[in-house]
Amino acid sequence: MPLVSMNEFLPKAKEKKFAVGQFNMNNLEFAQAIMQAAIEENSPFIYGVSEGALKYMGIDFTVAMAKAAADKSGLPIALHLDHGSSFEVAMECIRAGFSSVMFDGSHHSFEDNIRLTKEVVKAAHAMGVSVEGELGTIGGVEDDISVDEADAALAKPSEAIQYYEETGVDCLAIAVGTAHGMYAGEPNIHFDIIEEVTRAIPVPVVLHGGSGVPDEMIKRSIAAGVGKINVNTENQVACTQAIRDALAANSKVYDPRKYLGPARNAMVEVVRSKIRLFGSNNQA
Repeated sequence: MPLVSMNEFLPKAKEKKFAVGQFNMNNLEFAQAIMQAAIEENSPFIYGVSEGALKYMGIDFTVAMAKAAADKSGLPIALHLDHGSSFEVAMECIRAGFSSVMFDGSHHSFEDNIRLTKEVVKAAHAMGVSVEGELGTIGGVEDDISVDEADAALAKPSEAIQYYEETGVDCLAIAVGTAHGMYAGEPNIHFDIIEEVTRAIPVPVVLHGGSGVPDEMIKRSIAAGVGKINVNTENQVACTQAIRDALAANSKVYDPRKYLGPARNAMVEVVRSKIRLFGSNNQA
């Protein structure tokens, strides 16, 4: 099965009140683990690729791995640029074979964010590629970008609704109190913002910073209208811990397969648990 846009499954997710996971791809083991869990759970999913990961893996290898997973699994899989910083980066990814892109214009003024997002949407939709937009500022650390919690800004529902109406994005990430990375305490998610926005627009809201959010908050977010949830840090933590454990257990290990194999298995468990929590199992 070829890679698909997020429009192959996000409308169904909003209608049936489940969420599709975006699991970031950082190397081959991440790609394999995510696919394996999704096959076992019969779930659609999204490979998220940040610009940092894209530079690390190379765009051709990234697309090749995602296409191989789509062919092998037969599942609806979107290959999605995560937090694209410019029109040019989004277009480079589309030309290379990405089926979905995010344009993150949240650091621009509201007016410029709308203007720039509209340009991406127009070009992407002409190619059958879905687009995610972002409004508000989500705190935490992702790649080399760090936003202090004090500088994080919640999205205003009226602006989120206007943003959707003027841009026509296929899903909308709004700042509602989550953060990138793991939480020191418990997040304070503003479910009222999610509900107000999703009542007024036909596309789902995206929850960034899904790692470490308590299960009950995830379920409540989905009930409020979240249809896409991003997970990366929990996979990274599980991967790294498995590697540490393998090397600590045997200091003579030098074959990377001996520690990357357990790391991959650890990530399968993380992804499987998230798929079940999000309710996307048996929705492929």
